Amino acid sequence: MVPAVSGPHASGCEDSAVADRQGVSSGSPFEPTIGFSRALRVGDRVLVSGTGPVLPGGGCPDGAAAQARRCFEIIEAALTQVGAGLDDVVRTRVYITAVDDAAAVGAVHGELLGSVRPAATMVVVAGLLDPAWRVEIEAEAVLP
Repeated sequence: MVPAVSGPHASGCEDSAVADRQGVSSGSPFEPTIGFSRALRVGDRVLVSGTGPVLPGGGCPDGAAAQARRCFEIIEAALTQVGAGLDDVVRTRVYITAVDDAAAVGAVHGELLGSVRPAATMVVVAGLLDPAWRVEIEAEAVLP
């Protein structure tokens, strides 16, 4: 289960205009060192940070499709912690390290989000935080 972090200190922000922020941590070692939340709910919006395909014991799956699926598992767990789900996703940004992975990653995206068809962007980048990662995904959701 992904632990929720809430309150003004969860995000390091004490501004009363964003006091209704609810942060979610996935336990990634990068969260405290870089200073971010896995997801952040503000009002009816949920923003999920760039999510790499990290397995519970470390490492990542082989293959771009398996990595995309793992990213979406982490994203879905974070969304669930703030009362949302994949059906609430309105925007994704997908970063891949090889154009040859676009079809495989796109197929996973379509399988999981094809019924809601969010606005989406897929970009080929030179590299990601972990050299073994072939994909990283961000998501945004809006609650009804």
